[in-house]
Amino acid sequence: MMSRLVSRGSRIVIQLKMGAKNYADADSFNTVAEITGSKYPEQVVLVSGHLDSWDVGQGAMDDGGGAFISWEALSLIKDLGLRPKRTLRLVLWTAEEQGGIGALQYYQSHKANISNYSLVMESDGGTFLPYGLQFTGSDKARAIMKEIMGLLQPINVTQVFHDGEGTDIESWVQAGVPGASLLDDLYKYFSFHHSQGDTMTVMSPKEMNIAATVWAVVSYVVADLEEMLPRS
Repeated sequence: MMSRLVSRGSRIVIQLKMGAKNYADADSFNTVAEITGSKYPEQVVLVSGHLDSWDVGQGAMDDGGGAFISWEALSLIKDLGLRPKRTLRLVLWTAEEQGGIGALQYYQSHKANISNYSLVMESDGGTFLPYGLQFTGSDKARAIMKEIMGLLQPINVTQVFHDGEGTDIESWVQAGVPGASLLDDLYKYFSFHHSQGDTMTVMSPKEMNIAATVWAVVSYVVADLEEMLPRS
């Protein structure tokens, strides 16, 4: 409406009443769980989402869904009695909405072992019906990821796109670690993003189950490869 008024030559004056306040920092923590690798326990495939949300909604979509499919990926693998060659590590980040503080702290604490991270994965774009993955890595690693995604042909989630970065894995990806993020149907995402509409009613159990399946298959197969994903 305002855009139309301006285009017609109208002068608009907007009055804003802001009720936000800044409070003192408080302690918060990342939540970490893992399945220790059977052959290369020092090598890691990381799956993640963030626990915090904007205060106006429930945070079910951003990023409760991403946190839960990451948790469910490890739960499924454990329930099936599977143990990959590499360690599968779940990290549920704190303070993503405040600048990725939890992720940055984790990176600073673990960057000395960066050579042991095969893949870092983040879901922070909703858990609607997935199409595939966004991936950042070498051409050889991309070819491997495409082959892995072929395993998901029965549920029609096979595509591999570029730009697999996210706020919480950005430091790792920029340092050369292959990164992947879930690519799903974003049609509804920005209708609810950071708003009072971000509630449980947005979520579809069926679509979340499909997203969790993708997350579990990709993380397990990469963790169970004989070699780490090749870097550029």
